[in-house]
Amino acid sequence: MRLNSAWVLIFGAVLVIAVPARSQEQTRSRAPVTLPDGDAKGIVQTACSVCHSLGNVTNSGHTPEDWKTTVAMMLNVGAPVPKDKVEMVTNYLIQNFPEKPAPPAVIIPGNVDVSFQEWDLPTPGSRPHDPLPSPDGTFWYSGHMANLLGHVDPKTGKITEYHPPTEGSGPHGLIMDKQGNIWFTANFKGYIGHLDTKTGEFKEYAIDPKDRDPHTPVFDGNGNIFFTVQGADMVGKLNMATGETVSVPVPTPKANPYGMVVTSKHVPYFVEFGANKIGSIDPETMAVHEYDLPNEDSRPRRVTITSDDVLYYADYSRGYLGEFDTKTNKFVKEWPSPGGPKSEPYGITTINDIIWYSESAVKPNTLVRFDPKTQKFQTWAIPSGGGVIRNMMHTADGKLVLPESGVNKVALVTVKESKKMAMAAH
Repeated sequence: MRLNSAWVLIFGAVLVIAVPARSQEQTRSRAPVTLPDGDAKGIVQTACSVCHSLGNVTNSGHTPEDWKTTVAMMLNVGAPVPKDKVEMVTNYLIQNFPEKPAPPAVIIPGNVDVSFQEWDLPTPGSRPHDPLPSPDGTFWYSGHMANLLGHVDPKTGKITEYHPPTEGSGPHGLIMDKQGNIWFTANFKGYIGHLDTKTGEFKEYAIDPKDRDPHTPVFDGNGNIFFTVQGADMVGKLNMATGETVSVPVPTPKANPYGMVVTSKHVPYFVEFGANKIGSIDPETMAVHEYDLPNEDSRPRRVTITSDDVLYYADYSRGYLGEFDTKTNKFVKEWPSPGGPKSEPYGITTINDIIWYSESAVKPNTLVRFDPKTQKFQTWAIPSGGGVIRNMMHTADGKLVLPESGVNKVALVTVKESKKMAMAAH
């Protein structure tokens, strides 16, 4: 089987879906690795080394169910494993690379009640990545590894899948326009996609070929979509009316532009997963400005924004929640996440200026609530374990939508006595 460069990117991410960033650094080593003896040793060695170092295997460690999901993801993106050998390969990985110890979830009680409703997804190994609530009470998710957009009706439990015509597009970030249509970043194929939710038809908007790894899209409120381009160290803009795109480099090399939000003044801000910085974009000139965070080890991954244009970011590398004021472009304060320095805060959103996020490395993953006024935390264990919540969003009535990538589920979280939120239409 011949695999192109896009598949190399895909496979490099597959086996480390639930492995902390500190371990991901180790997997980049190309030093020779010896696999344990077993019936499937040769198949694993051949199939996995097509696209990445075998260190990605030996540094991994999952539960049996997580290995089944991981193998399904590999198969979804073209892993050259014969069908009659899949069970053998799975059993080999389960036997030789069991789950590794993880920090325990820290549960902090409080006055807010939540309830979880979870759904198994129809396509194994789809790796639900980003969520997208719809005004009608349903919600969407991107099936990153299965080339699909999924639609969930919580009332009936019906899940409908839509597949972009370009194979292996890798749908990633999702946003919805006023007409109820979906725009998404095609992470593996490097384009901005559009799904007409009434007809099921897809369109593709080309971006510069050098803009590999388009990541997070946001509306600016003025007819444009801004997006981060993590792998190419760029940020871009798509004019929705003309389809024209423009992209510019981020000043800091290997900054890995990641999560992005837009202020009430229509200014995009983004966090840099490869540096201890936050960036902003002049929406007219595309000039990028960067602002240092005080700790050089900070690596913010996702970001949310409150009604007064204050940013809260998940410091993935240090286990902190941080605050940054866009009015002064200065860091304000940070708080250690309840799960500790290895908890890896990740997906994050805001409901009525209350911060909600997930700790992705504790066992099980947690849902965390933080009230900036009282500066108090409350936490809950995610029933399925979570499997890494890479992003989260809220519905119009204040519920949370969580894609649980490593366990191939999606969840809807009802927050008791939450006030109705007005969803921003663009």
